[in-house]
Amino acid sequence: MNKIGFNLLAWSSSISDELFSISERLKEIGYDGIECFLGSEENKIYKHFGRHIHDLELDITCVLVLGAEEDPISDSSVVRNKGLDRIKWAIDRASDMDSKIICGPFHSAYAHFSNKAPENEEYIRSAEILLKAGEYAEQAGVVLALEAVNRFECYLCNTMDQLLKLIKLVSHPNVKALYDTHHSNIEDKNIKDAIHTISPVLSHVHISENDRGTPGKGHILWDETFSALAEVGYEGWFTIEAFTLNDPDFANLINVWREYSAPWEIAEQGFKFIQRMSDKYGF
Repeated sequence: MNKIGFNLLAWSSSISDELFSISERLKEIGYDGIECFLGSEENKIYKHFGRHIHDLELDITCVLVLGAEEDPISDSSVVRNKGLDRIKWAIDRASDMDSKIICGPFHSAYAHFSNKAPENEEYIRSAEILLKAGEYAEQAGVVLALEAVNRFECYLCNTMDQLLKLIKLVSHPNVKALYDTHHSNIEDKNIKDAIHTISPVLSHVHISENDRGTPGKGHILWDETFSALAEVGYEGWFTIEAFTLNDPDFANLINVWREYSAPWEIAEQGFKFIQRMSDKYGF
């Protein structure tokens, strides 16, 4: 049975004790797990946080992004290796929380552009770093689920075709794919085709409305999405990723300028929505 998760970025990009009560309420709603952003620099907080979440009998998945100073596609080997070091650090922090998935667009630096289309050499550079990261992840029992994001946040991987190309170049069993409904709605021409394309390496799904608000209240083609995921036999997480104004620094980073939906509305109504769609399509 597919598990349902909720990304805590709706409240904060930093891990702290303030997320304990939020996680407890998510458990009461019925969620199987939470997803957290690997943004806190204090290493010891992760073990502390992980213990609390597992005491609640919840699972944890993680999100990672990289900055321009640690870009895996940089023409500088120093910068690329900083990216590898950061991914290895993230794998260690995931292990601290007994998390088995790190997802995100860490194939390249977030919102860092070269003012040109991606070149094949950049895919090769990214694949070389991700192969080493995949080898490190394998010994930790962690899957790296790479994410294609929209053209305003990334230029290396926008579509499922581009993401599959990169993952084939990496060719490591611990380097797989995330499908995000928000980004695919912008970049992929056909939702069913996109899901079928990425299905051989698909390990994680983000349920995200077109406006990043409550799933089911926008114009994402949900029936096409869930029916296609059922057709390919998807067995992983359905994790809601929605954004709010709660964390001003993070909101500014991702250009959130208004409140799409209240966090608890997203959590409560989103859970019911995924349950309905799961029942409808036999998950």
